[in-house]
Order: sequence, then structure tokens, then C-alpha cells
Amino acid sequence: MALTDTTPAPLPRRSLSERLGNELRFVPVAVGLVALIAFFATQSDVFLTSRNLNNLLVQSTVTGIIALGLVFVLLTGEIDLSVAATSGIAAVLMAKLVVDVGLPIPLAIAAGVACGGLIGAASARWITLIGVPSFVVTLGVGLVLNGIQLLLLPSTGRYNLLNSGVEKLASTNVTGAPAWALVLGAIALFALLRLSTHRSRIAAGLPASATTGIVLPVAIVGALLVGMLLFLQTLRGLPMPVILFLGLLGAMSYIASETRFGTYLYAIGNNAEAARRAGIKVDRIKIAAFAIAGALAAFGGILSASRILGVSVSSGGGVGGGALLLEAIAAAVIGGVSLFGGRGMVVGALFGALIIATVSNGLNLMGVANEARLIVTGLLLVIAVSIDRAIEKLAVPGG
Repeated sequence: MALTDTTPAPLPRRSLSERLGNELRFVPVAVGLVALIAFFATQSDVFLTSRNLNNLLVQSTVTGIIALGLVFVLLTGEIDLSVAATSGIAAVLMAKLVVDVGLPIPLAIAAGVACGGLIGAASARWITLIGVPSFVVTLGVGLVLNGIQLLLLPSTGRYNLLNSGVEKLASTNVTGAPAWALVLGAIALFALLRLSTHRSRIAAGLPASATTGIVLPVAIVGALLVGMLLFLQTLRGLPMPVILFLGLLGAMSYIASETRFGTYLYAIGNNAEAARRAGIKVDRIKIAAFAIAGALAAFGGILSASRILGVSVSSGGGVGGGALLLEAIAAAVIGGVSLFGGRGMVVGALFGALIIATVSNGLNLMGVANEARLIVTGLLLVIAVSIDRAIEKLAVPGG
């Protein structure tokens, strides 16, 4: 009797376009960010100063946190156009509870975040129950929230949060050894996360490269964080908004890549019907994704209110939330998250937010009008989606 060769066949080598669509998705974004920094550094002597970089990073946190929540919705193949309005109404609710009701700040913040989560969950429930496209439902919800926001504001049209205690959320800075401990801890946790993902791919029989899956992303993120701290230490240290954003980024990255819930998100985004037939509770996962997006949008709005020391009609990007909504969606998509669902990394929200903030900050230093900034942001969004679509067609034969 002849012996049967049980040696598993080697996995086929993947093309560069396939790898760019998966574990290398962040590389073009990181390269683009470095190119933008180099360009604006040549255009303005102020750009690379510690004070300006501090402002740039803090400016990116609100957009980044909202984009972070949007990533979960986009991974399922849906979209939430109400996140800007949600951030505004949560900030107004928090301010009202602190100023008018006298509620302790932690409870007021928790109430605002919970409100955002409920808004997201309610929108998703309507989408899954009735079957109305998500962009229609969330667009309508956003308009409703804009109206409620106007009703909640006082007759003066603004809540002043100066000396209320809320401002400490955005004004606190961490320096010295604690700052280094936070940065090195974040790099170590990210490395462990990438290692766990690498091992999971090997266990599942999927192609996995230690260089592109672990070494390269850890080196890029580590260099980014250490470089950021070296610049900021010469001024006031790590701003609390940046620490909060990085903490949320780590938690959301773990959920998306290391939990069953995260696996279900990608499965639904790739093929919702196949996921449903496999026993995945598609509607429940979508509701949870929208709830996360709503909660993070609410927290982003509260952080913005803390930074500008108040809330008003303009909170959440103003009525319609056009600029903030555009920037949040652009940050997620520019960061490598596909608008078509099922592809992208949560860490992309970090790179996307930094690109948006870098463009805005650099153009302001060059004296370019605000209208041009919006035009550039819109063009970046179109280019990012076009590149994403091109990569998808190249990666999938006949796509």
C-alpha cells in the first residue's frame, strides 16, 4: 500500500494589491502623512514647533474619536451621517446637566455618552427593522437632533463652561516619567495586539508575515508615538485629549481584531447574507456597531466642548454638521477603512485624523482660506475612495 503524502500544500503567494488591501493597508496612509508633514515643514517655519504640533494633535482628537466610532459602522457596510449632530447634542446635554441641574461632571459626561449610544442603537434598530438605507435614516436623525439641540440651548444660545471643571478634561497635560510610561506601554500593547493577530492568522491557516504583520506596523506606530512625545515634552507634555484618544484607539483595536464581535463585523461587511446563514445575529451586531459610533461621537463632542470652554449652536459642526461630518468620514476612509465594508484597520482612524488635522493646520499657517481647506479635504476623500476601489479591483480577479 502506497503511503499518502499528508504534507499541507504551501499557501499561494499574495500579490502586493492583496496585501495593500489587508495588513499593509496603513502603509500608503503613513507615507502620505510623512509627505504632508515634510511639505508643510518647507512652507512654514512654525509648522514643526512644539506649540504648533501640540495644537495639531489636540485638534485631531475630536475628529479622530468620531472617526473611530464610524470605523465600526463602515466595517458592516453601513454609514452613519448623524454622528456630528450626535456629538453636538451630547455636548449640550452634558453642559445643561452641569450648569442648570448641578449634576457632578462624571455623571453628566456619562449621561451624554449614554445618550449618544442610545441614539446610535435606535437608528440601527430602525434600519434593521424597516430595511431603510442607513444613509437615509441617519441623515434624518441628524436633522432631528439639530432641532432638539436648539431647543436645549438657553435663550443666550450658549452654555459657558469656563471654571465649571469640565475644562480640565482638555487642559490637563502629563509630563516626565508618566508620559514615557504611557507611550512605551501603548507601543507594547500594540505589539502584543499585532502578535496575537499574527498567531490567529497562522492558527486559521491564513497567510501571515511577521514582517508586514508585526514589525512594520509596530515600527511605524512606535516611531510616531515616540517622535510625538519628544516634540511635546519641550512644551507641556502629553495633552489629556491625546491620551484619551490613544486609550480608546487601543481598546477599539482590541475589540475589532481580537474578539468574536470584531470577527462578525468583518464577516457582515464582506457578505451580510452569508454571515446570517452562518448563524451570526447580523441585526444585533449592526445595532452594537451604531451604538459604539454614537457613544464615541458623544464623547468627542464633550471633549470638544471642554476644549473650547462652552457649547452653542455651532457645537457638533453647527446645524447640519457638514464640516465635522465630512472630516470624520474622510478620516476613517483616508485611514484605509473601506466604504464598501469588511476591510480596514481601526488604527486607520489615527492616521486619517492626523492627515486631516495636518492639512487643515498647514493650510492655515500658509494663510490659505477656509474654503480651500474644505475643497482639499473633499478631494482627499474622493481620492481615498478611488484608491480603495482600485485596490479592491486589483485584489479580486474580475472585480
